[in-house]
Amino acid sequence: MRIKQGDVVLFQGDSITDAGRNKEQPNDLGKGYALFTTALFSAAYPELQVKFLNRGISGNRAKDLVGRWDADCLELKPNWVSIYIGINDTWRKFDRNDPTSAEQYEREYRELLVRTKETLGAGIIMIEPFVLPVPEDRKKWREDLDPKITVVRELAREFGALLVPLDGLFAQASMLAPSAYWAPDGVHPSPAGHALIAKAWLKAMGASAAVQA
Repeated sequence: MRIKQGDVVLFQGDSITDAGRNKEQPNDLGKGYALFTTALFSAAYPELQVKFLNRGISGNRAKDLVGRWDADCLELKPNWVSIYIGINDTWRKFDRNDPTSAEQYEREYRELLVRTKETLGAGIIMIEPFVLPVPEDRKKWREDLDPKITVVRELAREFGALLVPLDGLFAQASMLAPSAYWAPDGVHPSPAGHALIAKAWLKAMGASAAVQA
């Protein structure tokens, strides 16, 4: 298990990470996977006294994280940074004709990783974006999102980060129950979907005691 006693763990991302957190309460974790992950980890490892923070903001793209990385990451001095960003970089192409190329996404994501490593030396866990085919038009998103998922995987390998292979995990879960069960709009997880993310995150971190039945 990679998290050590007294560590600070920061969740960063968009609405899936934000999950309705109260921005006026700096310790509020929202109602999604960040809360579930914290609850399971803290119950399993109370002796470690780990502090979890959530700074996800709904609607964010990679470029938005770049713009607020000093205040919402580096100044918090986390020991671990969890990054989950990318679906809005695809979504804006289809709802606002405001695309983000895979090359731009890689450039911005790389900047986040370089600054985190150089300034903090923190551990990094990267959650790849996903989309499920509900409603039907989400299927068209794959041509834009798939190259971005590849970017996340390649950057994780290059920077020695942990990876949560979420796109594949949600596809696999959709063999057990309809896609809408896990994410009613193909993007935002249901409570079951958030639990799936939390369990995958804890598994990647090696926190086995937190996910045992």
